[in-house]
Amino acid sequence: MAEGGRGGAGVVGTADVTATTRRVAVVGGGLAGITAALRCADAGCAVTLFEARPYLGGLTHSFRRGELQVDNGQHVFLRCCTSYRALLHRLGVADRVRLQPRLAIPVRSPGADRAVWLRRRHPLPAPAHLAGALLRYRPLSPGERARFARAALALRRVDPAAPATDRRSFGDWLREHGQSDRAVAALWDLFGVATLNAPADGASLALAATVFQLGLLTDPAAADIGWSRVPLRRLHGDPARICLAAAGAEVRTATAARGIEPRDGGWRVITDAGATVVDQVVLAVPPGPAERLLPAGSVEQAPGWSRRLGSVPIVNVHVVLDRPVLDVPFVAGIGTPVQWVFDRTGPSGSAEGQYLAVSLSAADELVGVPTAALRARLLPELAALLPGLRDATVRDFFVTRERHATFRPAPGSAALRPPGRTAARGLVLAGAWTATGWPATMEGAVRSGEAAAALLDRSAPDAHPSWSAHPPARSPTGVMP
Repeated sequence: MAEGGRGGAGVVGTADVTATTRRVAVVGGGLAGITAALRCADAGCAVTLFEARPYLGGLTHSFRRGELQVDNGQHVFLRCCTSYRALLHRLGVADRVRLQPRLAIPVRSPGADRAVWLRRRHPLPAPAHLAGALLRYRPLSPGERARFARAALALRRVDPAAPATDRRSFGDWLREHGQSDRAVAALWDLFGVATLNAPADGASLALAATVFQLGLLTDPAAADIGWSRVPLRRLHGDPARICLAAAGAEVRTATAARGIEPRDGGWRVITDAGATVVDQVVLAVPPGPAERLLPAGSVEQAPGWSRRLGSVPIVNVHVVLDRPVLDVPFVAGIGTPVQWVFDRTGPSGSAEGQYLAVSLSAADELVGVPTAALRARLLPELAALLPGLRDATVRDFFVTRERHATFRPAPGSAALRPPGRTAARGLVLAGAWTATGWPATMEGAVRSGEAAAALLDRSAPDAHPSWSAHPPARSPTGVMP
């Protein structure tokens, strides 16, 4: 099965390979790769997963800072994220997340004496289920609320699959439908920046329509928010290693793929430890590495497509205090650079005080700012939202930066996202950046892994094993990335 050394670092599990067993290599151990590897292993394939980092989980991982368990970034999901939730069940960790019984978002602005709540109160069909919250949403005038409702109804009729829709800016569409700058900032971007990793003016109308149609405008329960009650490594990476080993897959962490070459109807995956011969490959790495590893001509996009697709950073600011200042699990901010604030005290293992994580999406202007400057800029803004912080002592302040957190969801980005199927037989792509129709979310990543595994074995009687309980995604078609 292998040529050269096996690369013993991080090896977990060994498949029992027979002459007729399909050998599948999965390159990349993020959520897309984990999903594809589990699917293939469950279908009886001999799976070897290669991951360059020493752990699984990709962009959803944790690390230790003193006594704290720190997530690299704050990740949430929505009730409509059926594939992601099915993966949690497959990993045996569904009890490690919390999912709201009804959507409830406290929204604060600087100097306000209390939060304004966006709640799903009444069992009404969408989008009427948010009518009560909208009527009481003080950041907008009565006229702006009425125009928001009309625009929301119009957005339900937008076809996300139309190429012309993808080429349009969401911001331009909102202005054409009577949305003021204040309405965009206080409501549309409140959801859109967190899910798309872009403000309305920088986002494709197709992706924005997908987010709002699936999350807010179709199923009343779709936008109920979920989050992890444990560090992300305990939610994704470590359970995935256990499940893959139990399924007979081999996991090689700290093992980067340096090349992928066709050989005798199959493929050679080349690493520093040698080469492994397989029948099929799932390439589940970020766009840049994927383009470098793909054989020439295997995707329709012209060379340089990964650079043109681009990426957007996310910055997370971590503030450890000597006392609690936030009495809800999270709060959203408007009229402030502070976007979303989460209480991570329990999951971090902190024994006293409070640990807050501030998530800053679409962070092009912040990703290069030094930590000291971010502290000077953001602590006063955070205190303006949470007045109790003014009397608190900051015990620690640090920053995590994902410089390439998501692809750039700009108008026209759909043409730069390759489908899972390539022109190279037995080689498929997976990743939230592929043509899933979804923005770059955990749900999109998992769906891409499902699709990749199904492409490798179209003859399987059931392309969706029992641990998935959702219909196929419309293509093209939440969630904080």
